[in-house]
Amino acid sequence: MTKETKIMTVREAIKEAMTHEMREDENVFLMGEDVGIFGGDFGTTVGMLEEFGSERVIDTPISEAAICGAAAGAASVGMRPIVDVTFMDFVTIGMDAIVNQAAPMRYMLGGDVQVPVTYRCASGAGTGAAAQHCKALEAWFCHIPGLKVVAPGTAGDVYSILRAAIRDNNPVIYIEPKALFGRKGEVEVGKIGVIGKGDIKVEGSDVTLVSWGRMLERSLKAAEELKEEGISVEVLDPITLVPLDTDLIVESVKKTGKLVVCHDSFKTGGFGGEIVARIAESDAFDFLDSPIYRVAGADTHIPSAKNLEKLVVPDVEDIKETIRKAVNKK
Repeated sequence: MTKETKIMTVREAIKEAMTHEMREDENVFLMGEDVGIFGGDFGTTVGMLEEFGSERVIDTPISEAAICGAAAGAASVGMRPIVDVTFMDFVTIGMDAIVNQAAPMRYMLGGDVQVPVTYRCASGAGTGAAAQHCKALEAWFCHIPGLKVVAPGTAGDVYSILRAAIRDNNPVIYIEPKALFGRKGEVEVGKIGVIGKGDIKVEGSDVTLVSWGRMLERSLKAAEELKEEGISVEVLDPITLVPLDTDLIVESVKKTGKLVVCHDSFKTGGFGGEIVARIAESDAFDFLDSPIYRVAGADTHIPSAKNLEKLVVPDVEDIKETIRKAVNKK
């Protein structure tokens, strides 16, 4: 396919990626609650039922256990299902199918069976949807062998890495930053991303800031504003959490001598801690001239009131304050 660049919202980029893959491969199909007639809970599948029909855009019963399990089974016999889990919180009901069936199946059958299923999970706060609809649970899945976990934060990466996820022969947890569905960005139509490869969004020399998903936008803004204070921030987006592009992070930390990790999930047990540990175990540790810092969500449930929600999710000022601490410019 000839590549061209278009401006799209994140929502449109998701639909565009799925549409392209379904046009190119008849084994790709979409399933989930409200994906057909309603067009998806977040509007990411509008018009797909009309193009592909009810056999490939399947409105399912309200049972995440059944949806996730059926998808794993379909993938094991040659299909490539895309599951719209909608709110990531609901994936808890499908955990047995994902963790005990999809993830270990290829290993348990000696590699004779592939499980090319993509679980799309709308993650994080920012919509006022409260404690049962705002969790960012990426760390749970990063802990499970056999799963790949991707968390793009720009429209372009949302598109390209979703196409890569659908083509991958392993189960992929695809994390969508639902607070950014309306954000616009450049999308290179036709591009297929590379799972396991990160990207330096902004080059800098004073501190490495690793961030992904929803927090990437705020990290980029913090880096831009800190320029005025003479602080040069290198913003690194891993895009893929598993497998993590550790080498890219290590080389960046060697260059800057400082590391700040930012994510919107709970701080305790969050994936940021894994990144910190990998740097501590690498030769980049000897290049550090400052403690490593984490900026993360508070260890509490997300309130429904938006003014309270802002207090438990990192904002631009939180990121800037932590970076100042890292570079000793409080």
